[in-house]
Amino acid sequence: MDFNMKKLASDAGIFFTRAVQFTEEKFGQAEKTELDAHFETLLARADSTKNWTERILRQTEVLLQPNPSARVEEFLYEKLDRKVPSRVTNGELLAQYMAEAASELGATTPYGKTLLKVSEAEKRLGAAERDFIHTASVSFLTPLRNFLEGDWKTISKERRLLQNRRLDLDACKARLKKAKAAEAKATAEQELRVAQTEFDRQAEVTRLLLEGISSTHVNHLRCLHEFVKSQTTYYAQCYRHMLDLQKQLGRFPGTFVGTTEPASPPLSTTSPTTAAATMPVVPTVAGLAAPGEAALCLEEVAPPASGTRKARVLYDYEAADSSELALLADELITVYSLPGMDPDWLIGERGNKKGKVPVTYLELLS
Repeated sequence: MDFNMKKLASDAGIFFTRAVQFTEEKFGQAEKTELDAHFETLLARADSTKNWTERILRQTEVLLQPNPSARVEEFLYEKLDRKVPSRVTNGELLAQYMAEAASELGATTPYGKTLLKVSEAEKRLGAAERDFIHTASVSFLTPLRNFLEGDWKTISKERRLLQNRRLDLDACKARLKKAKAAEAKATAEQELRVAQTEFDRQAEVTRLLLEGISSTHVNHLRCLHEFVKSQTTYYAQCYRHMLDLQKQLGRFPGTFVGTTEPASPPLSTTSPTTAAATMPVVPTVAGLAAPGEAALCLEEVAPPASGTRKARVLYDYEAADSSELALLADELITVYSLPGMDPDWLIGERGNKKGKVPVTYLELLS
């Protein structure tokens, strides 16, 4: 019991001495041992690394899970060391609603069939999103959290200890200056040597930890590459799924019935579909049949005497068969419409090549 009381009294005395030294430094009444410029640079770089890692981590969490309530729930499960329950993605939920709507409204109708097709695509998008979230969490978020909850806590602990050692050292320097008697001066000098040794040792430990931030940057750089790779894979999957869906919908007979538009709408407000519908009609060309009947014989199709237009390609398009024209984003082609064609398609020409092209991939020019 006596030993504990003595230790408690000693700790209280040390705490009081440090508090006095800190207060006097703030008021400019005591000298402060300054760290060298290199050490200060290491400290500043470590603080910046910590602050930006926190911001990047939080914003990435928002990107992966925009719902704040869901993020709080996941955080609580992690703190309780419990498995986070599986949650459907927004795309999967939308797919479920569309499938149920198709079932109730009629799965054999054009609308119902289209709902089912879009539902399947949304389900695949949701699955791709789930994989992306998992991959990004493991390869990117987890290493950032490990730094903040592991390495940074160790650095912070050693920095606080260094601050205490520095206060002890400066308090010893102040006592030595105030010492008058030879015995008091000798005692103060001995305490100063001990304090200086402990400070130097702690400064070296802290410096080594701070220099380790360079390794942290290398590790975070590798994780950043992994994040970009997973994000690239995710968006590539989404693009393929939507491209496949668009091609499938383009082949559905009667899936879209356009509304009647004014005879000559202003060019600035003309949509690609409307523009195609309002192009001049030319006499029927041999070999051109209504959708679902005879195939289009492109070699027999000639452009109309009037009504051709230039169009800029918005996205890459891969031709599904020989009747279609493959497109590259930003290229210019000549397009025109023919009687009996699906309003969602045009005839496109590039040099000696021609084929059907989807209107939604084009920006019609003058």
